Amino acid sequence: MNFYSTNNPDHQVSLKDAVIKGLAPDQGLYMPVAIPMLSQSVIDNLHKMSFQEIGYEVLGALFEDQLEPEQIKTLVDHTLAFDAPLVEIEEGIYSLELFHGPTLAFKDFGARFCSKLMSILMEEESQQVKVLVATSGDTGSAVANGFYKVPGVEVIILYPKGKVSDLQEKQFTTLGENITALEIDGVFDDCQKLVKEAFLDEELNSKLILTSANSINVARWIPQCLYYFYAYSKLDKAGKKLAVSVPSGNFGNLGAGILAERMGLPIDTFIASTNVNRVVPAFLEGGRFESQASIPTISNSMDVGNPSNFYRLLALYDNDESLFREKVKGFYFDDHHTRDAMITVYHQSKYIMDPHGAVGYLGLRNFRKQFPDEYVGIFLETAHPGKFRETVEHALNLTIELPERLAAFMDGEKQALPLENDFEAFKSYLLK
Repeated sequence: MNFYSTNNPDHQVSLKDAVIKGLAPDQGLYMPVAIPMLSQSVIDNLHKMSFQEIGYEVLGALFEDQLEPEQIKTLVDHTLAFDAPLVEIEEGIYSLELFHGPTLAFKDFGARFCSKLMSILMEEESQQVKVLVATSGDTGSAVANGFYKVPGVEVIILYPKGKVSDLQEKQFTTLGENITALEIDGVFDDCQKLVKEAFLDEELNSKLILTSANSINVARWIPQCLYYFYAYSKLDKAGKKLAVSVPSGNFGNLGAGILAERMGLPIDTFIASTNVNRVVPAFLEGGRFESQASIPTISNSMDVGNPSNFYRLLALYDNDESLFREKVKGFYFDDHHTRDAMITVYHQSKYIMDPHGAVGYLGLRNFRKQFPDEYVGIFLETAHPGKFRETVEHALNLTIELPERLAAFMDGEKQALPLENDFEAFKSYLLK
């Protein structure tokens, strides 16, 4: 399967080129030329399969002409090395816990897949690859730990000064080795802009091999579809429709869910749940897609005012805006409502949500109010609440004990280079 640019369907490249280049020369995102449909037999038997067996089926369908079966098995086994439990927190509402990986965030799945696939594709290359990553929080920690000490790869993480939690920052600024953190005087969208400009700079690309491990890279994006299949396999729908609520910032995770649905997974409705950075919900309500300056919130990993994956979402629906609005519903919530949801769920069920999961829960709850008894729903709990310890403890008036592997990061010494929000400064650093 080849991959095309969302800005030019005639521009097509191999899997290797899509992964190593990250972004198309015209700034488009790479998409599979054709999305394979799984057989009805596979869908019907998902409940009999392990997480890994589901991975072999799904990734086999996507990459069978680009990778050997043994390579696909290696990728799946490395990526799906931990569980993603489905937990019912109230009748008809389930939390899909995606925080049981090394950095306790959903991005561990994509980061582990991306690092392993990149090492497979670059085995015979002699030049070092520079992986450029913009992060609003969890991407940085997941990518840093996924690529830590991977031979032939240097990871450079750009993050907005003072706008990620202390624990998130420690997870990608304390490793050293092949991981470098650049503290940018700006917001996430500034970091993302610097990365995109680097990919388009002719001088940089003539001297360096640059790629990305953000969700703009297909190797980060595609494997996230696997846990949608797995969640479905664990769910008793009892004759009801299925709605899935995805707390969203850059919208790669929602796009992966739509990819699963396009491959045949029977998800009836997706819910794009955001904080007050509401550019996509505004579009889904009938407005135009217009980027805005990002607004800081307690769900900081979703503080994105210009989500890169929007055009990937459109492409998944063949650029049919009406179909997009029919299949995806949008809701947004401020910090007050987010905290209230965390408190209410904890008091009712003793279940602790992080702020991002709380936004996903609110979107699902609001959607189901419109269709009493018609839908069973899943919301994605994308990070361990300990990663947002101060916010969660303050809201719930309790103390969270950090998992041992999370607490260990707090003992590390921060190593970050301050850098002004200026492309020439960033370019000079890369050329050094």
